[in-house]
Amino acid sequence: MFPTHDAIDPATLAREAEDRGFESLLFPEHSHIPVSRRSPYPGGGDLPRMYLHTYDPFVALSYAASATTTLRIGTGVCLVTQRDPVHTAKEAASLDFLSGGRFLFGVGAGWNREEMADHGTDARTRMRRMAENVKAVKELWTKDEAEFHGEFVDFEKSWAWPKPAQKPHPPVIVGGNGPTVEERVVDFGDEWMPQGVTLDTAAEFGERVTRLQRLAAEAGRGTIPVSMYYAVPDEKTVDAYAEAGVGRVFFGVDSAGRDSVLPQLDELARQIR
Repeated sequence: MFPTHDAIDPATLAREAEDRGFESLLFPEHSHIPVSRRSPYPGGGDLPRMYLHTYDPFVALSYAASATTTLRIGTGVCLVTQRDPVHTAKEAASLDFLSGGRFLFGVGAGWNREEMADHGTDARTRMRRMAENVKAVKELWTKDEAEFHGEFVDFEKSWAWPKPAQKPHPPVIVGGNGPTVEERVVDFGDEWMPQGVTLDTAAEFGERVTRLQRLAAEAGRGTIPVSMYYAVPDEKTVDAYAEAGVGRVFFGVDSAGRDSVLPQLDELARQIR
């Protein structure tokens, strides 16, 4: 869900999701929306207002984590191309440590070119920047004296604690459906999180999952998990996802008040039992 200031609050949403047996809760990210990019957007039509009103994900996820004990909490996705990797590593490690190792680090390159530009990010190089930023975050998470020297990120040997509770680090879940996303997942990710797959396209999507696992094997890696973002909440479609190689689905709920969101959770919970 996009957690907005006028929707159900993150702590209540998290408690209600945990009570219904859900495994995890993801929050997306947009720092701001330039007025010049109000319309259109990749989904077609006007940009929904939730994009303009969403909380910072790490702040909202902290509230969600503090209100729960088993629910995994994560970014879906963190726009790492628009962020300083040193601060991001600190925020994510702090959240994972304080939550007892429940953080899922979903990352993406973003689509809003005007938003990126305001952060000094060139959309043409965002894929390379995303790879570097994630690799730099991993260095800070896993090394007592971390350093990184790249095209976009450069820092000398540094100390940074806390380290994440999860070892070696929280899973990096790479979002996206682009033509080269499989290579990115194998390069710096631990899991793939595509979206927009329907019952009609699930079989074709399964060929991409097969390609991902082939690339992983060629790189000396084991099977890479796949989770579906904004999955279609339909039994036949979820079965088709599983047949294609998807191991986890993330359903969406509206950015709305308690009276609207809780019945949606109830209906989704009936489907997962």
